[in-house]
Amino acid sequence: MTESRFTSINPMNGQLIGSYCEDSAEAVESKLTAVYAAQPDWVRQGVEHRAAALLRLAEALEANIEPLARSMVLEMGKPIRQARAEVRKCATLCRYTCQHGPADLIAQQVDLKGRQATVRFDPLGCVLAIMPWNFPYWQTLRLAVPTLLAGNAVLIKPAPNVLGSAEALLELLHQAGIPVIENLRTGNARTASVIADPRIAGVSLTGSRTAGRAVAGLAGRHLKKCVLELGGSDPYLILADADVTLAAERCVAGRFNNTGQTCIAAKRWIVVDAVYDAFRTAVLERMTAMKSGDPMQDNTQLGPMARADLRIALHTQVQQSIAAGARCTLGGVIPDGEGCYYPPTLLEKVRPGMPAFDDELFGPVAALIRAADDEDAVRLANHSRMGLGAAVFSTDAEKAQSIAARLEAGNVAINDFVRSDPRLPFGGIKESGYGRELATYGMHEFVNIKTVVCGGSRDA
Repeated sequence: MTESRFTSINPMNGQLIGSYCEDSAEAVESKLTAVYAAQPDWVRQGVEHRAAALLRLAEALEANIEPLARSMVLEMGKPIRQARAEVRKCATLCRYTCQHGPADLIAQQVDLKGRQATVRFDPLGCVLAIMPWNFPYWQTLRLAVPTLLAGNAVLIKPAPNVLGSAEALLELLHQAGIPVIENLRTGNARTASVIADPRIAGVSLTGSRTAGRAVAGLAGRHLKKCVLELGGSDPYLILADADVTLAAERCVAGRFNNTGQTCIAAKRWIVVDAVYDAFRTAVLERMTAMKSGDPMQDNTQLGPMARADLRIALHTQVQQSIAAGARCTLGGVIPDGEGCYYPPTLLEKVRPGMPAFDDELFGPVAALIRAADDEDAVRLANHSRMGLGAAVFSTDAEKAQSIAARLEAGNVAINDFVRSDPRLPFGGIKESGYGRELATYGMHEFVNIKTVVCGGSRDA
């Protein structure tokens, strides 16, 4: 039988970085058996022991910023300064969760007037995490750190094109004294068998809506808890009283971070007519000044896209939008030369029915959409199957809060771009998924919220 292999390809030059065999059924069974068997002792050792191990992980991440960042740059093209920032953010996540997370796991007492009830937060067991390539450390750890602190074991299925980064992270986890986590190098069929395994108590996926439907269907068939983060087409509303300079700065930063390959990127810029021209001028000035090039250089703002097939898919969406009536004001042409580069691209006259409005464009392309007024902007923002992030730009704080309350999204920023934060729950609604990661709400996704009631006296 032919052996399946996964490869890591440098998107800047197409060179092979690494080649990895798919785990055999026996290897998958061995890894699952090992973490499942180790999980009860991981629980018995207590939350202080688990927190100490995760603090050691934070120290290891900071001590290895440069090699971890370089691995990420080589495998998926993230600009090096952003790669270093991702590693630092992971260390911050570990420290914050270890400081505040134990309080989220303390049993709560409830007085029932003669009877005493306890609400416990016990681990479910073993959780499967199916992770993407765009933030190979942050995406993995924002699920794994709270889940491990709660006492669970974790099996990570990394994206096949970032297996080198995944193995480097796993080595640090093991060195920190965390025996209940392993990587699985599996394709779809073998991953499906893991979801079905009775030792798997829950599944988390960050990925496409297509993958989300498949995983949710499998998890539902086997009655497994599931958390899904499936991307978005985030609307950013620039109202008539917005600080246009601030709005342009934050919208460009929020759209082109990670070369636009971010679930919560500022994808649809919905601008009220009164400030449309001023905003357009301001963003074009910033976009034309962006430096694209070698992601290993500190001054590079845009690296290559992660894979050649992803660039083709993005360009197809751009061309389809133009064919449907959108106007390409900037970019939109695949450059000559090696590497999976795509220029910063601005589409105007974008409306519902076009990929640039309806779908997620996962790359350095922004859609500029004209709204008549505030009400029209809200209508256009909510005219989407997705609901991950959104933003409002206005100098009227009360109005901004009122509009934020009406936006159909799991995360809304005011006068800034959306970003995930260890202190806040993160997740989406509608076809952007369900469930939450991070903070107390994320900690409680993969615990058994168990009610224990102690009977009172016979007279109670």
